[in-house]
Amino acid sequence: MSDKIRLVIQSDIEGLKKVVDSSGLFPSQYLDEMITDYLQNEDTNDIWFAYIEGQTPIALGYCVPEKLTVGTYNLLALGVSNDYQRKGIARKMMKYIEELLLQKNGRILIEETSSDDAQVAARKFYHHIGYTQVAVIPDFWSDGEDKIVFCKKISQ
Repeated sequence: MSDKIRLVIQSDIEGLKKVVDSSGLFPSQYLDEMITDYLQNEDTNDIWFAYIEGQTPIALGYCVPEKLTVGTYNLLALGVSNDYQRKGIARKMMKYIEELLLQKNGRILIEETSSDDAQVAARKFYHHIGYTQVAVIPDFWSDGEDKIVFCKKISQ
C-alpha cells in the first residue's frame, strides 16, 4: 500500500475540510458529524482514509460495510483537492481501499454516483479502473438526476 495513504486521525480534520471544499464533494460543515463515530467509537466499521502530501491531507475517502451483507462495502465518498486532481491520486486511493477491504475479507465494493454532468469524469474514472455500471435509479437524487451504481468484485 502507498506510504502516503493512511487512516484518518483527529488532527487531519481541518485539512480534510479543505479537501471537501476544494473538491466540491459535499458541504464541509457536514464532516464533523459524519466522522464523529469513526473518531470516537473504537468498534466502528466506518473507514476514513486520506492521502497525505507533506503533513497535509489532499484527498479523502469514506467507506462503510453494507448492512445485512457478507463482505460488501460501499465507498460513500472519494475526493481529491482541485490542485491535485488528474495526477493518479484517486487511482491510488482506490487501490488502497480495495487492498484494505481484502484484508477484512471484503468481496465487493460498490460506488454510487450521479447522472449529473458534473459527475461525467467520475463515471469515466470508475469504468476506467475496472468498475461495472450495474444499476441506474431514475430521479433518485432529484427529478432528472439519477443514481448510477458501479460495482467491482475485489476478491478472487
